[in-house]
Amino acid sequence: MDQSNLPPVPPPPVGSSERAALDADLEREIQEALGDMRVEDMVPDRPTGGRPGAAPRSERNVRTGTVVRVHDGEVFIEFDPKRQGVCPVAQFEQPPAPGERFEFVEERFDPFEQLWVVRRPGATHKGDLDSLSAGMIVEARCVGMNKGGLDMEVAHHKAFMPAGQVDIRHIEDISVFLGEKFPCKIIELRREKGRMVLSRKAVQLEERARSRDKVLGEIEVGQTRTATITSIQQYGAFADLGGVDGLIHVSDLSHERIKDPSEVVKVGDVVEVRVLRIDREAKPPKIALGRKQTLSDPALTAIAEIQAGATVTGKVTKLTEFGAFVELSPGVEGLVHVSECAHERIPTPAKVLTVGEVLQLKVLSVDMDRKRISLSRKALLDRPAMQSSGGDRGGKGPAPAPMRADDPVMRKLRAKFAGGRELKGGLG
Repeated sequence: MDQSNLPPVPPPPVGSSERAALDADLEREIQEALGDMRVEDMVPDRPTGGRPGAAPRSERNVRTGTVVRVHDGEVFIEFDPKRQGVCPVAQFEQPPAPGERFEFVEERFDPFEQLWVVRRPGATHKGDLDSLSAGMIVEARCVGMNKGGLDMEVAHHKAFMPAGQVDIRHIEDISVFLGEKFPCKIIELRREKGRMVLSRKAVQLEERARSRDKVLGEIEVGQTRTATITSIQQYGAFADLGGVDGLIHVSDLSHERIKDPSEVVKVGDVVEVRVLRIDREAKPPKIALGRKQTLSDPALTAIAEIQAGATVTGKVTKLTEFGAFVELSPGVEGLVHVSECAHERIPTPAKVLTVGEVLQLKVLSVDMDRKRISLSRKALLDRPAMQSSGGDRGGKGPAPAPMRADDPVMRKLRAKFAGGRELKGGLG
């Protein structure tokens, strides 16, 4: 396998100039996704559970609720047996006690938690927002989708995640994240614009960088490891070993011959692989993996059932100058050497065979170690009868050449070589 096809390990931290270029690329991505929209414009307020035509939020949406419990910075409130809400504890002068009653303003309904997000009358989230800053890792919930990405929520503040920042790999349908909570990095926070931009991808890259060094320190040739298929190319499939990628060449994906890796694996598949080669001298290191090395070979089982001397049926799959390859069963081929194609001497197997032709053949030998089967076509064909020469030889061979008539030249040869005696053989 060509080592040049092996994948790179993620690069080390970049310099200031490269970082500036990456920041510029990120800003372009955000601008393309957001345009002129503010994050507030992206997650519509749903004071009545998101029903079309709902009235805008106002202080008139005030309800009195009873504190049920305080947990992890959140105050859980009950308005009636079928209506509950949650409010940040930071909006109280001191943490309330269960059973206390307060007035709250309903802001929106969270369909994933089945809770109303509420606030104290006159309170805002500015204090909480001031505690956030770019670069922080926060837990965020995906509350919807919008142009170019996901609508997110961090501590009751609206945020946005561009589609390109959702995952290291391309995800065809990002709606699978709706309702999910996951750690994100704040990659942009502009209070004057009311914009908070998050990246799940940034967290993944940091985790991947930490695990990469560990994997490279532990991995050895011959190990069997679990990997996740991340990309499929014509020449093979890339698999993530947990922080570093390796390449499974197409010839090492399956015992059967395949034209495209997608015939046996797809992106997201978790597979067992054998570490075949590691080039730690390369920058970055390259790792060659094999999937078929962890699978039983069905061809060996089929070959073990074939015995020398048996008669088998197969289909011609390929013709070469030296012989014909014949498929005996899926993944099992034998070779009919050109000398075993016919009793007569032929220049190539194409003289008597065609691709796709079904033949009956005799098994001459089976080599289990090399998975080779030698076959013969002529062994099952009648040997052609030799042509009879007639005369008194009974058809046992060609007739002798006729004697040359006596002439002056013949007489001269007799005189020179036989001394008057009768010459034998072809001279008379």
